[in-house]
Amino acid sequence: MSRPAWRDRIAEARAQREADSRVRVRRIVSHRDGARCIVEGRSLLNFCGNDYLGLSQHFAVVGALQDAASREGAGGVGSHLVCGHHQLHDTLERELADWLGAPRALLFGSGYLANLAVLQSLLGDEDVCVEDRLNHASLIDAARMAGCRLRRYPHGDAEGAIRQLRSMPEGMALLATDGVFSMDGDIAPLRELALVARVQKALLYVDDAHGVGVVGPDGRGSVAASKLGVNDVPLQLATLGKALGGYGAAVLGEADLIGHLAETARPYLYTTALPPAQAAATLAAVKLARTEHWRRNKLDELVGRFRERAQRAGLALMDSQTPIQPVLCGDDASALALAGALEQAGYWVAAIRPPTVPEGRARLRVTLSALHGVADVDGLVDAMAKARDRARLGLPAAGSRETVVTR
Repeated sequence: MSRPAWRDRIAEARAQREADSRVRVRRIVSHRDGARCIVEGRSLLNFCGNDYLGLSQHFAVVGALQDAASREGAGGVGSHLVCGHHQLHDTLERELADWLGAPRALLFGSGYLANLAVLQSLLGDEDVCVEDRLNHASLIDAARMAGCRLRRYPHGDAEGAIRQLRSMPEGMALLATDGVFSMDGDIAPLRELALVARVQKALLYVDDAHGVGVVGPDGRGSVAASKLGVNDVPLQLATLGKALGGYGAAVLGEADLIGHLAETARPYLYTTALPPAQAAATLAAVKLARTEHWRRNKLDELVGRFRERAQRAGLALMDSQTPIQPVLCGDDASALALAGALEQAGYWVAAIRPPTVPEGRARLRVTLSALHGVADVDGLVDAMAKARDRARLGLPAAGSRETVVTR
């Protein structure tokens, strides 16, 4: 028998990651205070989290969590369809549906689970899922696990999407895209994609994990920002762990579709419900996100400030007007070197490397939060420019995006 030994397999894979500067290391955060973190004994200003509205530590959100936990306990105790569906879950689903203008919402443990649930419950072997090449990994994995035919189109290319749909005329078709792309920060051409879906009789599904709370009227996300509704986008995803500062996700859309997911989606049927206390915390966060418009206004000002100063400093930005501001570095080693220099200066910015992004497109993924101040942004840009100059890194200009990525 010539079966390979598992120890040899993982040792070879590790050696290859080391050679490619692609080793991933967990960092231990011992305390968070606003935008600052204590990371392995050092205080760093965090520019790599997704707490866009600064709600994760808000006193009303934390208070709701503590109060509900004291009354209802720490866990969800069972799946939603057995004994885990609490009144707080129901209230949160109704609040989310009302905010985002959908007939119904369904809670999930994470955005990853929600994407698996949608595609696996709707698509089979004879169906097709057409996706943007830069979609989140969970959408790619969901299509592969559903067993359907997966077709991908060039990033943001609605004409590419219609070509892929036309090439697969049989079976049900689902067109899936991120709303705000997590690594580039740009927004999908949703109006064009909605037209494509209508013409091709495909179901349009938008993963708006990084849009809800941040863009659109009252923070209702990229679908609302594109002036679309449930008739155009029958299903959309909102995560609860980014702009809302908590954990979990919700799929929102037409009542019949949501009912189908609730009765058939394996990632919903066979997992424990979110703790009711977490639902209470998110409910408080949603109410703040809906009413405290100054948080989005401040974010817009910080994004503009960052982009103006970064461009003046000659940093290679991408076309993003959201709190996700990638700074291109080119090769993996340059991205790691720049991230390390920034950490020494007191700033925590993640180096993002393939396969998360295309080959040759390693970057620093700067994320802004309403917790940051103008001085924080100015200091970061100055530190980035100085680190680049000291290392003499030849950072690339922002050119056309790659259209092939493995996730």
